Amino acid sequence: MYGTIPIAASFSKSGMTLDGTRRDDWLAAFMMSSILLNPQLIIYSAALGTSALAVRMVSCFLCGIFAGGLIRIFYCNRTFFHFDSFEEPVNRDTDSNLLFRFLKNLGRNVKATGLYFLAGIVLSALFQRYVPADVMTGLFGGNEAFGVLMAAAVGVPLYACGGGTIPLLQAWLMDGMSLGSAAAFMITGPAAKITNLGAVKIVLGMKRFVLYLLFVMVFSLVTGMTVNLVL
Repeated sequence: MYGTIPIAASFSKSGMTLDGTRRDDWLAAFMMSSILLNPQLIIYSAALGTSALAVRMVSCFLCGIFAGGLIRIFYCNRTFFHFDSFEEPVNRDTDSNLLFRFLKNLGRNVKATGLYFLAGIVLSALFQRYVPADVMTGLFGGNEAFGVLMAAAVGVPLYACGGGTIPLLQAWLMDGMSLGSAAAFMITGPAAKITNLGAVKIVLGMKRFVLYLLFVMVFSLVTGMTVNLVL
């Protein structure tokens, strides 16, 4: 997320313009999709099965489209993002040797996400060992809107790291979690992750930040119920 915003800030200055006018609808589509998904998370999500992976990719793509569409409708002549106070991070990819640069980046990724991924595996094991399956089925199972709502709400505090949630989702899906509930969790989790919210609030301001949260919750609920209805 903290890599996405400097890129978006750069786009806003020179890239995403039409007839000299900055296109915040394009920026919204780019940022929303980037928040929800990244190449590493696509690889991790393959462990959930082809259906869950397809749902995740399609829902993230559509979320970006809807975000951009709403900005185009309601903020067509107004600025939605403010990048003035967000400074670009220092570039750490300076090693001239590409192999060493890759290994350094790999090490930083493992250092940043490894602990959370391990925590996800531990939580998954605890859920499978000590939480009865019928409890999870009652909470997340079926095609009820309540299960989708609960998954959307649980996604906010439990989503510390994208990779770390994969073992949790595996355990929940095996214990009866509906695919729609999983879809809602996979949207609200990264979109409302505490660190991501801090970055988003910097470029939105309080009023538009509240609109962002409402959009995330509504879209996750609609997506979850639609997935349950179709699949």
